[in-house]
Amino acid sequence: MKVILKADIERLGKVGEVVSVAPGYARNYLMPRKLASEATESNLAGIEIEKKRYAKAQARVRQEAEALAARLGELSLTIRQPAGESDRLFGTVTTMDIAAALEKEGVAIDKRQISVEEPIKTLGIYTVPVKLAPEVTASLKVWVVRE
Repeated sequence: MKVILKADIERLGKVGEVVSVAPGYARNYLMPRKLASEATESNLAGIEIEKKRYAKAQARVRQEAEALAARLGELSLTIRQPAGESDRLFGTVTTMDIAAALEKEGVAIDKRQISVEEPIKTLGIYTVPVKLAPEVTASLKVWVVRE
């Protein structure tokens, strides 16, 4: 069955693409969730308008994300944690701690956008990537100091 995607779906396609899927998958999953519509003549004609609208929205989101990435690139966070004599923390610095520190600086970032590859367990300076949009990632400098 041919359907027109109304949302980006991983491993299937992007908005506006016409893809062929199993009829049951289209009827039972994609269409009830309004992720796709049947590829009829009238739907194909209206999809061009939707593609342009989606492209404008994505461009606006990307522009806002790039502006926020520039601001985060200039920002340096200091997180105070209790530590032992060998500079090991009593616990770890989590994405929730980094998000709370960003909140104090006036930047609202969801903790799921912050990616810490390895747990921060020692004092030091760390560069933490923050995924703001599908193609925009900012680097945030985090200083972990003794409380």
